[in-house]
Amino acid sequence: MRGGIIANLYRKITQNFRVTEAERDLITKKMAAAGIINKEVYFRKMVLDGYILRLDLADIRDMTNLLSNATNNLNQIARRVNADGSIFASDIKDIQDNYDRLWEQTDKILRSLANIRK
Repeated sequence: MRGGIIANLYRKITQNFRVTEAERDLITKKMAAAGIINKEVYFRKMVLDGYILRLDLADIRDMTNLLSNATNNLNQIARRVNADGSIFASDIKDIQDNYDRLWEQTDKILRSLANIRK
């Protein structure tokens, strides 16, 4: 069992500290932002690791969808070319547009990651 009662059987030492109301409110907001509801877990994580990183992976999901669409389009074109040797200018334009959107999304993600500070 992770955490909980069993983990606390091994933790015999209590650490306490005082905060102002404003500090308490800020701690509560930061806990909510990190998705942690247990103060003891939050405090231990912050003290031992120095930070909590919570990633919003929506941009990654968007990029995965764009990549899937681009791959599907490319496969459809490859099938057509292999079947009858034809390729259309609109197919090439679709591929270019999909890859442009994919690179824009990738750039957005990389810029976001570059802004993460420890």
